[in-house]
Amino acid sequence: MEKHYLSPLFTPGAIVVFAGEDGTPGSQTSHGKLIKAQLQAAAFDGRVTYLDVGMSGTLGDLAQSQSDLAIIALPNEQLAAALEVAARIRSKTALIVSGGVDAALAQRLQSIARQHGIHLLGPNSMGFQRPQLNLNASALGPLARTGSLALVSQSGALSSSILDWAVKNGVGFSTVVSLGAHTSLDVAEVLDFLAQDRRTQSVVVYLEGICNARRFMSALRAAANVKPVFVLKAGRKPAGSSAALTHSGAIVGSDDVFDAALQRAGAVRVRSFVQLFTAAKGLSARNLPVGKRLAVISNGGGPGVLAADWTNELGLELGMLVDAEAAALAPQLSPLANLQSVIDLGEEAAAQHYHAAVSACAGGKGIDGILVILSPKPDLDTTAVAQALADLYPSLAKPLVTCWMGDERAADARTILSRAAIPTYRTPEAAVDAFSNIASFHQNQQLLQQTPPPLSPLPKPDLEGARILVESVLAERRKVLTEMESKALLAAFHIPVTKTILARSASEAILIANQLGYPVALKIDSPDIPHKSDVQGVALNLQNAAAVRDTWNDMMATVKRLRPDAHINGVTIQNMSGKPRGRELYIGVNTDEPFGPVISFGAGGTMIELIADRAIELPPLNQFLAQRLIDRARSAETLDNWRGAPPADRESLEQMLLRVSEMVCALPQLKAMDINPVIVDAAGALAVDARVVVGHAPRGAGDYPHLAILPYPSDREEEWPLRGGGHYIMRPVHPNDAEMLQDFVRRLSPESRYMRFVSTMRELSLRMLARFTLIDYDREMALVAVHRERTPDEQGGFRHTDRIIAVSRYVTNPDLASCEFSLAVADEFSGQGIGSRMMLAIMDVARSKGLERVEGLVLSNNVPMLKLMRSLGFEVRRYEEDMDFRLCVRTL
Repeated sequence: MEKHYLSPLFTPGAIVVFAGEDGTPGSQTSHGKLIKAQLQAAAFDGRVTYLDVGMSGTLGDLAQSQSDLAIIALPNEQLAAALEVAARIRSKTALIVSGGVDAALAQRLQSIARQHGIHLLGPNSMGFQRPQLNLNASALGPLARTGSLALVSQSGALSSSILDWAVKNGVGFSTVVSLGAHTSLDVAEVLDFLAQDRRTQSVVVYLEGICNARRFMSALRAAANVKPVFVLKAGRKPAGSSAALTHSGAIVGSDDVFDAALQRAGAVRVRSFVQLFTAAKGLSARNLPVGKRLAVISNGGGPGVLAADWTNELGLELGMLVDAEAAALAPQLSPLANLQSVIDLGEEAAAQHYHAAVSACAGGKGIDGILVILSPKPDLDTTAVAQALADLYPSLAKPLVTCWMGDERAADARTILSRAAIPTYRTPEAAVDAFSNIASFHQNQQLLQQTPPPLSPLPKPDLEGARILVESVLAERRKVLTEMESKALLAAFHIPVTKTILARSASEAILIANQLGYPVALKIDSPDIPHKSDVQGVALNLQNAAAVRDTWNDMMATVKRLRPDAHINGVTIQNMSGKPRGRELYIGVNTDEPFGPVISFGAGGTMIELIADRAIELPPLNQFLAQRLIDRARSAETLDNWRGAPPADRESLEQMLLRVSEMVCALPQLKAMDINPVIVDAAGALAVDARVVVGHAPRGAGDYPHLAILPYPSDREEEWPLRGGGHYIMRPVHPNDAEMLQDFVRRLSPESRYMRFVSTMRELSLRMLARFTLIDYDREMALVAVHRERTPDEQGGFRHTDRIIAVSRYVTNPDLASCEFSLAVADEFSGQGIGSRMMLAIMDVARSKGLERVEGLVLSNNVPMLKLMRSLGFEVRRYEEDMDFRLCVRTL
């Protein structure tokens, strides 16, 4: 319940400003002059003090200069001195508005900030704006209009452009932050703050790059869990190199991975500057859709058809009234109106007709959003229609977007719509695009809620055998596994593979083929040849020994001629798959910078790069994510009845994807992998060929340092007895625990709730529930004690209900060395040792993450909690900032 550590930066009570002296040549920069002017023009309510670097004045003046925020806009050679002065007057945060600061000076400034515990925004930042606070600490231009949209940008120029655009389009902001190059605070930390900021209802991010993928994903997921987040990413790279060691490396580009990461985080990506504006305007809508069915209302056929076409193009559905709803609406419209598919009101449509149609769609069962299109007509009062919608808008429970076509005759109507906070666009395509963006947010929320464990519920793999195999390859200073080794690794994870044996001569090949039984396939085995077909290194359906002998000789001669530099182990012999009606697919793994390993799925075979059918997901996977990964590939259509073949066994494919996810989680040495082709038919899936590339595991603290998303820590589940009988399960919190957690809070006595939350609230808000249950298990951990209650039901039997009876939690502090704890136990279960057990467990997790100290605030009159803290070895100190609390500290 404590304030966010960036609150002094973005919600300061007192500010000191270092911007040089007016009239003194060389002491002021253009940024400094602008900062002074903007602060004065915005009329910030807090205290603002202007200081010089020399700090001339009395000690009394210095004491009065203490601040939450120090704004520094000076020549680059004076920045370090000003920051040192800010530290002397104990500023909690600092903003450096500057340009042209090189990496060396930036590092020095960041070092000064870290030494004094100052949270630093900048250098090379254009500053920030907080319109509701009348705070314009920026060189971005006039203070923006107040609103609920936050903008975070790594480009000052783009920030200025958006603010200029927003003035004309009536878009307001809660926060505008320009980061810039070499800034100390990064996008992740700003997103952390915005996730908790009550003034912010939605976020738009312009991104050029990230440094720490896990930190970014953690913050983005936390923000997107409670409010819509839209991201425009610049610097899209080309897809892969033709020299990649695997097909996955060749066809999966970093931009594809970024797409998958944003979807998994519950955010929505926009791909152009125009779309960013469209999304920003769409976010001003009072309601957000819960589905993708868009009803289109128009007074002309052409614009309505354009909107319908673009709806299909973007993967949306055309929302329509059911027969009964259409019949009820028809008498209120012109006889020329058409209610089939697009609702065409006809050329005689007036304000009352639009009002009736929108009202009907608002109650339509098959409609999630409404698009109103108006084409100017000679006798049509466009402002009257706009006013009718503005009057109706507050009563609507579904999102409404509008498209007033034309220019001069639509200007006044657009003003009315903008004042009513109704998003309006100039073309049908732009309006549909806006709805698509905000609808995608809710679709991606399903992905956000997925927190799979590192191992699936399937039978446990041979992890030790797999690790020994990989380490033995690395010990030989190799990075590419042979086909035999690759298939052995797959088999360790119970992935079905074709039986494969290596032959080093034509005679061995014949003997092996006779043992396996015909027909067989021959494949060249070389770590230097990633794609065997390119050198004629694959032969299929060999029916007898003579064919095997001749093919072996021909293949060896051809490969040596085409690749004389390649080391050849021999030729592998394997049975044909036995699946003549099977579909050829592929499953791959590739390692991205900075997101780590990603899993890809799509069409397989020799033309995989040409077909380029790929869907991508970040590990770990569960069944829901595996199903979605399959569905997103174009080749998923072939898994149903396909050209006379019966439906394929999708479940076997899902299980294979889950096994690959296990491999990725358990083996940080795994850099790339192709299973191509995977042949699947009605009888199941079979890995016919595989190629694995390994390397040394990445260095990093904590569990799974190679993954951008930490798996659900299922290894932390424990069962403990209750005094007097029964037991409880202690485990990490899960996103699905929100309802149980709310019930836990409601059952607490008013005194217990106050002791935990320092508030008289009776239940958690939806935002707090989301924040407490969707965590990253890395910077933050929460353990719950779940007790299964047995109560009689109306049928004479018993009902079993799970109930949370205790919660312990820690959140890592910004210093990354300490954490803050909290603890609550249900009143009827107090005194049973549950609190001690929960605290010891949460401290054990913190210790395993490399944290050095745990601390927390406890009310001075919470005697039982203070007694528990002392019994656990905590030092109980006075808390100088608020004497109603005690600070409990323990070294881990």
